[in-house]
Amino acid sequence: MRRKKLLFYILLIVSVSKGAALTDSIKLSEFASPSMRWRPVPLWFWNNTEVKEDSLLVQLDSILTKDCYGGCAILPFGKSFGPAYLSKEYFRLYGKVIKAIKQRGAKMSLYDEYGFPSGSMGAINGSGETIFKNNHPGKTIRRLDKVEYATISDTLFRCELNVKGTIMSVVAMEMQTKKIVSLREKLVGNILTWNVPPKGEWKVMAFVCVEDGDPNVNYLSPEAVKLFVQDTHEAYYKNFPEAFGSVITTTFFDEPTMYRAQGRMWTDDFNDKFMFRFGFSPEVLYPALWYDIGPYTAVARNYLFGMRASLYAEGFMKTIDDWAEAHGIISTGHQDQEEVVNPVSVSGDLMLDGKYMGMPGIDKIGGNRPAEDFYKVVSSSANNWDKTYVMSETYGDMGNISIERMYNIAIEQYTKGINQLIPHAVWYNNADVWFLPELSYRNSRYNSLLADFNRFLSRLNYMLARTGRHVADVAMIYPINTLQAGHYFDGPEGFYKGGVNIPDVDYNMVSRMLTDNLGIDFTYIHPEVMDDRCSVDHQRLVMKNKINTESFSVIILPSCRVITLSNMKKIEKAWENGVKVIFTTQLPQQVADGDGTDDDITAIVNRMLVSERNKGYAVFVKNPNDEALRNALMTVNFDVRFSDAEHPFNYIHKVISGSNLYYIGNIDDIVIENKIILRGKLTECTLLDPRTGKIEPAAVSYDNGNSVITLNLAPGQSVFLVENTIFGEVSQMYNTMPFAFNVRCLR
Repeated sequence: MRRKKLLFYILLIVSVSKGAALTDSIKLSEFASPSMRWRPVPLWFWNNTEVKEDSLLVQLDSILTKDCYGGCAILPFGKSFGPAYLSKEYFRLYGKVIKAIKQRGAKMSLYDEYGFPSGSMGAINGSGETIFKNNHPGKTIRRLDKVEYATISDTLFRCELNVKGTIMSVVAMEMQTKKIVSLREKLVGNILTWNVPPKGEWKVMAFVCVEDGDPNVNYLSPEAVKLFVQDTHEAYYKNFPEAFGSVITTTFFDEPTMYRAQGRMWTDDFNDKFMFRFGFSPEVLYPALWYDIGPYTAVARNYLFGMRASLYAEGFMKTIDDWAEAHGIISTGHQDQEEVVNPVSVSGDLMLDGKYMGMPGIDKIGGNRPAEDFYKVVSSSANNWDKTYVMSETYGDMGNISIERMYNIAIEQYTKGINQLIPHAVWYNNADVWFLPELSYRNSRYNSLLADFNRFLSRLNYMLARTGRHVADVAMIYPINTLQAGHYFDGPEGFYKGGVNIPDVDYNMVSRMLTDNLGIDFTYIHPEVMDDRCSVDHQRLVMKNKINTESFSVIILPSCRVITLSNMKKIEKAWENGVKVIFTTQLPQQVADGDGTDDDITAIVNRMLVSERNKGYAVFVKNPNDEALRNALMTVNFDVRFSDAEHPFNYIHKVISGSNLYYIGNIDDIVIENKIILRGKLTECTLLDPRTGKIEPAAVSYDNGNSVITLNLAPGQSVFLVENTIFGEVSQMYNTMPFAFNVRCLR
């Protein structure tokens, strides 16, 4: 009873404090010197050594004072780490950190693993022991295998299926006509008996779900993930219930992925859950996981891979998020390999993963992995499902990059919707750093520069990590249906790289062209959200949410060869009502589900581009590049426009408490001057420099009902432009706050 009461009070306090943090008015004085709660919280590796109380408290003090961090996320790491993971001594030391953090008004994130990825309790990058697997036999990752048998026409086929595991499907497929018949009724025990037809090239296939041997939890099973949560998260809560919601404010998972099990991750109750969701058995669809099964291939793969993506998102992400919400904290984390263009056997559906996270996240890591092309996928997931926070774990394994490069990366992230950057990392044992940089004062490359950098991040958090709505004119369909239709198991790229390099996929390139080359922000729209939350109103496509309602005048379909009929009909309706539609690379040709036919899709496209093209604006950009997209978008009255077409700034526009806020940055390597035209007439505005914390009135002029300002930004410079109504009595502040920069040179 006492524990239930304590949890109730924690939830009550957290709900109040969350509301306060999100709705506090912006104050210029606090922008200049943000309080502890706005500071970044780094990963703190307790790595490959015996952690001692005196040393860790000295390090923690330096983390908070010398480095100006706002807390920590403790990450036990390496075979030589001690004390033993989740032991009495481990929790004693963890409690010392909680006490010190609380005294400083800082915060912690509960990192849920020993090493990484999340799910094994130390088997990988930890002790090497398979603790979770030992605790819960049969609850680790499962794999789908295929066994094939040749047949002879017009004979009796009799075979014992020598398989260990759950038989998910037994079918025969005629390899020329692609006809598939279920043989489930011909199976008695493991003995299959079937009269092979006299004509055709028939192949018998058995699909079996087996234990893979990977020590991680079965990510597709909520029941298994609850056991992982019980062994990890609950252990922390049992020891420190009073810290949840006050000191411990988030929980962090790290690098789960479906590329494990050779990219064929599956679960034994897949068929049962499929039948419950769709009302029919998936057994005759299983060959589509490997083969082209004819005209129904796209539909079959969308059913199967779409269902698997849902099981993954609901099994792992949602289970953790439900626990976090019940304990007054926010769930966050990121997938492994988010930068793989085809996510189907990696993250499943990267946008859908974020639906079931309190704070969707991504990882910007070294190794020439272009996570920046996917920031908008994760931030759009937050926009689609009305989330306030978007996280990026950043700088891991990037080497001792320059501090200017660190600023540049942060500016790009925050202009693309990130508002919580988690630095990777501080290392307890800095003599054994596995993944540079070591981001503490002890690293001579950063030393005193790090505190200023963290103040910069704090100011970005202060302005952007709060309730508000995103403003963009362009909606881009997230092409998950096309990706699922083009994917199959055991592809030539290998499971680590996603298996299949699907031809003509361009969404990541179109994203980069829009934001980096044309200076146009956008929001990805998930097919589910297009159906459930989008409507057409007054020549706009409107995505309705409680907070983040967005309104679009343009819809881009990036190489969407496969699409649901319901999505296509809504796009058609938007086109009829004046919304501009742009197709790139390849036109929609196939339906993604059983609702409608391919002909229904092509008929709508033909109507928009050919037979009734004069009824609206639609264009096909077969070879998208900067010039082609710029021409296709020529007539759009964008919310933000830049005079230098070759060198626009990156930006994000949000409306917070009814006032306009723009964050504008230069991530190019040259000085750029732009006259910026902002749609509509802004009230009096202020410029705020996040690098120095200083301010000055903005010299905004007005032309044809729009607001105009000229900015000259050096590489790695950025500025906030905000309406003064966001502050209250701003004029009084100018008398006490020193000016930081000239409007033409923000430094």
